[in-house]
Amino acid sequence: MSVDFGKVGVLYGGTSAERPVSLVSGKGVYEALLSKGIDAHLFDTGERSLAELAAEKFDRVFIALHGRFGEDGCMQGALEILGIPYTGPGVMASAISMDKIMTKRILIEKGIPTPRYAVVHEEQDLQKAKEQLSLPMIVKPPHEGSTLGLCKVTDESKLAEAFELAKTYESELLAEQCIVGREFTIAIMGKGEQAHALPVIEIIAPGGNYDFHNKYVSDDTRYECPANLPAELSAQIQEYCVQAYRAVGCEGWSRVDVMLDEDMQPWILEINTSPGMTSHSLVPMAAKANGMAYSDLCVYILSQASCKIFKVKA
Repeated sequence: MSVDFGKVGVLYGGTSAERPVSLVSGKGVYEALLSKGIDAHLFDTGERSLAELAAEKFDRVFIALHGRFGEDGCMQGALEILGIPYTGPGVMASAISMDKIMTKRILIEKGIPTPRYAVVHEEQDLQKAKEQLSLPMIVKPPHEGSTLGLCKVTDESKLAEAFELAKTYESELLAEQCIVGREFTIAIMGKGEQAHALPVIEIIAPGGNYDFHNKYVSDDTRYECPANLPAELSAQIQEYCVQAYRAVGCEGWSRVDVMLDEDMQPWILEINTSPGMTSHSLVPMAAKANGMAYSDLCVYILSQASCKIFKVKA
């Protein structure tokens, strides 16, 4: 018999550039919760208002939103005000993780390895970044996910093109040292000292290009879970990811992306606080490797829902 979670809202859709992915994630979570006998209801935050959300009187919600106004602390803040328990990290951790520049500052302060970077506002800043970081170099909007607006610059003649692409998303950009090597992702569950990593997944994309198409459309990308790594190295990568998760204050669940260079040094790229839950998504893959079915994963994440901000009683 399933736990009685009351009336559950699955927040999905939204208004960010990642809306199409969120629609698929939300429907997957919704169907999984229904299959477990949970009173689940879809709620598209891109089409319905916060007043309507309050009127639904949900006992808790599963956040299946990706990108701005869903993964960046905005929705988390609204839910705190409404007093509705929600899945995933709280306001601060969500906001920090969505800002890849701020995430890097915290990782560096904590001594967690992350690629060198530069902040870019004007095209001439990108030229300075190239001199500082050298090519190849990654240029991306720091508040977008799913590789939207990201460009790997291998030739100086492509700097202007990369700048214009990223600039269509936001005004402040991130230029980052490009780590050449193998790509991995690690799901983290829990809170504080109880936080733990699921098996490491290696992502093997065509031509090493894990872009939007190869993430969500193509079936050509291969995944190895658990990744083919020495046990000691796998444990080290997992530990760095748990450290990063704790450093920004995550709880519930998140996914950390990592590069492993040719010297076998792991580098933390970013933290995703509302990971995808589609048929191509990676957290369900890691959970399955641990013997947990998709529907059980959804129920577990839902069971961790809470309001995070301490409220002083009158």
